[in-house]
Amino acid sequence: MEIKIQDIEHIRDAARDFVQQIGSHKVFAFYGKMGAGKTTFIKAVCEELGVDDVITSPTFAIVNEYQPASSPTSIYHFDFYRIKKLEEVYDMGYEDYFYSGSLCFIEWPELIEELLPDDAVRVDIIEQSDGTRLVAF
Repeated sequence: MEIKIQDIEHIRDAARDFVQQIGSHKVFAFYGKMGAGKTTFIKAVCEELGVDDVITSPTFAIVNEYQPASSPTSIYHFDFYRIKKLEEVYDMGYEDYFYSGSLCFIEWPELIEELLPDDAVRVDIIEQSDGTRLVAF
């Protein structure tokens, strides 16, 4: 599936389309270059899922937890950009998150790829030459 984001003004429309396609999947691995819009898109997806909290990149915290207003289950947002060794991910107890049944949105999954669940959904965000973004999953 592919979703095209024309510009930042239309990101919520793209996020809405993405949410409609989530189905029963729980773990989403977001791939894309620095500045491709991973955090911005995840923020829009979380807002579409009913998160009222301030949604920011968990670059320094590694994981942020959000609570949608209409759901008893949390959403976990990871940013593994600063991970130097897999031991750091083991120490944070990644299994408790990835296998919790909660939605997990992961930025920089290529740094922990061997730890991703087999059923993780790969999501590529690709900046096009015209400035639009393509979300492919």
